[in-house]
Amino acid sequence: MSTASRRNRRGDTPPPRTGGSETEVLRGFLDYLRDSVTAKVEGAPEPQVRTAGVPSGTNLLGLLNHLAFVERAVFLGDRVADWQATFRAEPADGAADVVARYRQAVAQANDVLDGCGDLGAPVPRPRPDSPAPSVRWALTHMIEETGRHAGHADILRELIDGATGR
Repeated sequence: MSTASRRNRRGDTPPPRTGGSETEVLRGFLDYLRDSVTAKVEGAPEPQVRTAGVPSGTNLLGLLNHLAFVERAVFLGDRVADWQATFRAEPADGAADVVARYRQAVAQANDVLDGCGDLGAPVPRPRPDSPAPSVRWALTHMIEETGRHAGHADILRELIDGATGR
């Protein structure tokens, strides 16, 4: 292994050891994945952070931008008219802007979750006309969605500068 390859490797962070309740496990794994995908974007160089790494046009900044929209849709009830458009960050947005927007969406989602004591209850919605999934479904979906895109981000970041690990 070359010196550059060793320098770009990060140690793997193991999955979290959470409390024993279902809520603690689900939230612990979601936060673990949220941190993993954010870490892939932070420190990635411009313009590569927004450059497509695969023929579909997927890039690191777009993945994190998309996840911010998903957090807001699932936990806050925001409507999204064009999901494909969420995979593109605005040209003026740098990595720090998108990371901040994602962290804000996560904080708002966590505020909602902090008020949910029953995983079988629907996620609270600001609009009564918007059907809401159960908190359990919302957490499980976000673990799946964030985990899938964290895997994409792993590959894209390695293609950019060789950085690996969580």
